[in-house]
Amino acid sequence: MATLLPEILYECNGQAPAPSKDFYQLIVSRSEVIIRWWKISLRSEFREARPGEFKESHEDFVDDSTLHAQIGIIFGSKTLSHVTNLCCGQYDFLERLPESLILYILTFLDLEDIAQLSQVSHTFQKICNSDKLWEHIVEQSCDRVTPEMRSLAQELGWKQFFFTNKLQLQLQLRRRRKRQESQDKFFD
Repeated sequence: MATLLPEILYECNGQAPAPSKDFYQLIVSRSEVIIRWWKISLRSEFREARPGEFKESHEDFVDDSTLHAQIGIIFGSKTLSHVTNLCCGQYDFLERLPESLILYILTFLDLEDIAQLSQVSHTFQKICNSDKLWEHIVEQSCDRVTPEMRSLAQELGWKQFFFTNKLQLQLQLRRRRKRQESQDKFFD
């Protein structure tokens, strides 16, 4: 499973709390935690300050309470918790699966489960609301999807198409046909 992990496990940028304007970058690779900083100041004593970098192994990071405090102040407690989990080997392999495989797995879930899963993370929210997933759901729930229905679904979005009631869809399809007929007459 470790081969599914990219070299960079996590990366974020942040600015130190006011009044500081210093910029920080946090990177967690497979083997170390890297913090980079850039001093941003109008004071003459900091004008010559060069950017800095600090690297520490995962094992050392877990025991470094000073670095934990600094990351907590700059990036927040959620980021600190996530980085600590990564350094302890607690990876979320499900989110690292290819999107096509996740979509395939989601096709076996009920709509309520998909709704709950969409609240887990930004990644799952994007996938659970994707047109690819909802196209599959529509195709499974309808006897047949006509080209006209497919065109309307692509215009509305497959999820919106799924949740629009049958009468409204029939009305929209009728309007599309009339528009198409009037355009055809215009060009004849």
